[in-house]
Amino acid sequence: MTGFGRIRVLLLPAAFVAVALMASACSSSPAPSAQGHAATTTTTTTTMRAQAPTSTSSSGPASTSSTTPTTGGQGGAPGASPTLGTAAAWGASAVGFGQVKPVEISLGGDPTGVLTGITWQSWGGDTATGTGTSTYVAPGQVTAQGVQTTATVVASDLGTCGGSAAYQVVKWYFPGKGETLSTGANTNINACSGP
Repeated sequence: MTGFGRIRVLLLPAAFVAVALMASACSSSPAPSAQGHAATTTTTTTTMRAQAPTSTSSSGPASTSSTTPTTGGQGGAPGASPTLGTAAAWGASAVGFGQVKPVEISLGGDPTGVLTGITWQSWGGDTATGTGTSTYVAPGQVTAQGVQTTATVVASDLGTCGGSAAYQVVKWYFPGKGETLSTGANTNINACSGP
């Protein structure tokens, strides 16, 4: 009986090792998610129940799992926050392109191509809408006669630029001066490829 007891003591740790190895394999890191897709992190906790040598109850691992969703960050995938086109679209002097919810947009030229103090009311849907301040030039006036006026900005054509989720077009107009998105004097600005 003494020999059997020794074998049993030797086999018991081996069983724990086998169970621990199985638990380790089950709780290894999940495969990397596709770029930009929501990833899921699974944590597995294994608790070993010790068995007394004379007990007849079953023993083995008790497992609990918790799943924590995480948001993907890159690419034109669900969960990725789109940018306003790409940073390279309008050159080194441009501002706001390639950013999420930029507070300023500048084409790098005259003041009619600059929108500042932008507050976005929406972002991430088919279109994004915000308000800011830009230079309004009335019909028949020159740029020097322009006045700073509240403008509505609309980013649209949600798609991809350079492989990342982005609004491909942006335009602002002046509702206080009677303009609408379709009647505003400013043209649609290509936020992906520039002029």
